[in-house]
Amino acid sequence: MLSKPGCHLCVDAIKVVAQLSSEFNVGYEVEEIQDNPELMHQYGEEIPVIFVDGKRHDYWRVDPERLRQALS
Repeated sequence: MLSKPGCHLCVDAIKVVAQLSSEFNVGYEVEEIQDNPELMHQYGEEIPVIFVDGKRHDYWRVDPERLRQALS
């Protein structure tokens, strides 16, 4: 998951990702993009961005059911 400080949608997304990661016993990582110009340019307006198996899955708001299906 890509995140940045002060992002209220990121806080909500982390809760969903953490819950479903626990449910499916998979790990997750949160990367802050503010110090990476390339990521800021590519994803700065779409934060948070969720990736599943290295592919962009969702951004802005995380749909728990859609993420659940992707993880199952």
